[in-house]
Amino acid sequence: MSGFSSKRRILLTASAAVALSPFLAGCNKKELAFQGSDISGTQLGRDLDMQDGDGKPRKLADYKGKVAVVFFGYTQCPDVCPTAMAELSQTMELLGADAAKVQVIMISVDPARDTPEILSAYVKAFNPAFVGLTGTPEQLSKTAKSFKAYYAKSSGGTADQYGMDHASSFYILDQEGEARVLVSGNATAQDIAADIKQLL
Repeated sequence: MSGFSSKRRILLTASAAVALSPFLAGCNKKELAFQGSDISGTQLGRDLDMQDGDGKPRKLADYKGKVAVVFFGYTQCPDVCPTAMAELSQTMELLGADAAKVQVIMISVDPARDTPEILSAYVKAFNPAFVGLTGTPEQLSKTAKSFKAYYAKSSGGTADQYGMDHASSFYILDQEGEARVLVSGNATAQDIAADIKQLL
């Protein structure tokens, strides 16, 4: 009886070790503690389909190999967008040499007014390496849905003069193009840089 119990204990111990091995292996990996919200596994942004400043079609795969920071906004935004872009510009300064491994992307929620040329000039005024993506209303709808990003024309205004309501968060995607962090639009450059560094 005692021999049976010993064998049973050995089998149970071996089974437990096998079952736990994936978790134990995970313990050896670097633990990531983001300042923003961890959105790993959500696959947000997979259907990005827009045009860059040269009118060239762009997909998420085009930025593989770099950590991508995506922001939805528009060039005629009076306050939120320029503040966010300035914060991202400061983030790149804080990253130093690592900034070369990061791609900041602003996606326009106002394609009617934000032509590729206008948007490109706008983002590059904050940092020459920044990329602006615009496109047709259909492309924007598909891309925004992929990120679950809200945008809508504000009430009031005229056909040419109007505002856009939009989400102001930053989406950070790792070098494989996987969505990893959702950072508040109120986050500091230091916090954004800290989350980016963990993915480099």
